[in-house]
This record gives sequence, structure tokens and C-alpha cells, in this order.
Amino acid sequence: MAHRIAVVALNDVATLDLGTPGQIFWAARDAAGEHLYEVVTCSIGGAPVRTGGGYSILPDHGLEVLATADTVLVPGVHSGGVLERGVIPAQLREALQGHRRIMSICTGAYVLAAAGLLDGRPATTHWRDADRFRALFPRVRLDPDVLFVDDGDVLTSAGVAAGLDLCLHVVRRDHGVEVANRTARRCVMAPWREGGQAQFIERPLPPATGPSTAATRAWMLEHLDEPLDLAALARHSRMSVRTFTRRFRQETALSPAQWLIQQRVEHARHLLESSDLPVDQVARRAGFGTAVSLRQHLHAAVGVSPLAYRQTFRGSV
Repeated sequence: MAHRIAVVALNDVATLDLGTPGQIFWAARDAAGEHLYEVVTCSIGGAPVRTGGGYSILPDHGLEVLATADTVLVPGVHSGGVLERGVIPAQLREALQGHRRIMSICTGAYVLAAAGLLDGRPATTHWRDADRFRALFPRVRLDPDVLFVDDGDVLTSAGVAAGLDLCLHVVRRDHGVEVANRTARRCVMAPWREGGQAQFIERPLPPATGPSTAATRAWMLEHLDEPLDLAALARHSRMSVRTFTRRFRQETALSPAQWLIQQRVEHARHLLESSDLPVDQVARRAGFGTAVSLRQHLHAAVGVSPLAYRQTFRGSV
């Protein structure tokens, strides 16, 4: 029997947030092509709901359908009392209690927090709403730098497209990497994204005429298989270590070490997909040195071993 996901649509719902679960979970199928999820949409009283896209929708259900759901998902909203005062109707608060798994996309986290479901728990929301969220819900352990937070039975995602990441993560958690990758391909999206929403946060950029780490980053990409310590990178950029580190983070939202690991993982993934090189050679060419190191970093980034990754994308080891 398909896992039922109930989506709660509130007025001024974010259109992509609302459509994401229907698309991702609809696309998730087993090897025989059978649907693994059923998605239903509801609203308070089954009433029409305005969207942020200039049109309204008429959900098929009222909140009573939540009682039949295996998972409840709340998309983000653009306005309303929950964003301004952190309050939701008592009827909605009651309907959100006691579910086996509950999720939110973007500012949908406000709704979960207003229902008391995030108190003392880690969560995230759109980075632009982080300060207001903290002011309204100080008991929530907010992390505005990640794409999503999986806290077991409660999952929250950052803004807009991060809802895609969260829904695909749930497919992966429920049914494994193979089903998730097949779902991603059907939706023409990446199976995963490294990093977090910190890379999208607006920051003052260094002056265009000032020193940049761009040339050094390009040089790093050409020498991934070599030892690259911070002092050597700073020398290449003709900056002090302190200045280089500060400028690098301004330009990439990552430390040099974090950025280097990401690029090495990407190169290793490319080699695993496109070549028949043994894993130890892939590890050396990507700059990890040993197969053990590659295995640790690849698993941390995408949750699978090198052999499992190659098998998923090439169909054989």
C-alpha cells in the first residue's frame, strides 16, 4: 500500500513549495513502476486557497484527511499571522499534533513552530526569515545554513528549491539510493546538492578591482591530486594566510578546506561515473590519497560508498 502524504495548503502558499511534493513523490516508483506514495492536498475546511502565483486552488480535502496520513507536509507561505505574530488557528494546531512524521518546506517551519512541534529541536527555514523566526520562536534550535534538517520524525527544509532536496532525501531514506536516483532522473534534477544555503545568502562582495582568489581556485582544480596546504594557496594568491582565508570565504561562502573537499568529491564522482579506474586510483587522482579516505568523504557527502555510487550510475562495479 502506498505511503500517504498529506499536504496542508494555507492562504498565500508558495507555488513551488505546494507543487514539489506532488511531483517528487509522484515520480518515486519501485522497479516495477508502481507508485510508492500517494499525495493528497487539504486546506482548513476544504476551502479554496490563494497562491503566491496569482491564482487559487481548490484542495480535495479538509484537515480531517490528516488523520489518514503517514506523513504530513506543510509548504511555505508568503504572508499571514504565522509570519507576523507566530500564531495559527486552533483548528490547524490541533490537526498537526501526533503524526508519525511531519515535514515543512521554507516558511512552513513557522507553522510547525507555531504548533509547538519544533520546541527544543533543530530546524531550518529560508535564510532571509531566520532573524524573524528566532524572534518569534526562541526555543527552536534554528540552523539557517543548511538545505534541510532531518530530526527523525520532524523534517524541515530551507527556502524554495530546498524543498526538492528534502523530498528526495525522504525518498532516499524510505526506499534507498537507487529509487531516489531514479526519481531524480525522472524529475531531471540532481540526486543531491553539496553544501548548504549559506552559499546563497546575500553578502557584500569584494570590490572587483581588489585581490581575488579566483585564479588560485582555478589552479587548485588543476592540481587536485597534489597536497594543497593553506600556506601554499596563500602564496599562490600573493596574500597572507589570514587575508586569503577571509577573501576565499567572502567569495565562496566556504573555507578553503571545505571548498577543496567538495571539488575533490566532485572529481571522484566524475571518475567513478566515466571511467573504469580502480577505486584506489580514483582516490589518488582526486587527491584523497587512499581508498579509505575517499570512502569516508564520499559517504559523508552523498551517503554511499564508491562502489555503490559506481554501481548506481553505471549498472556494474
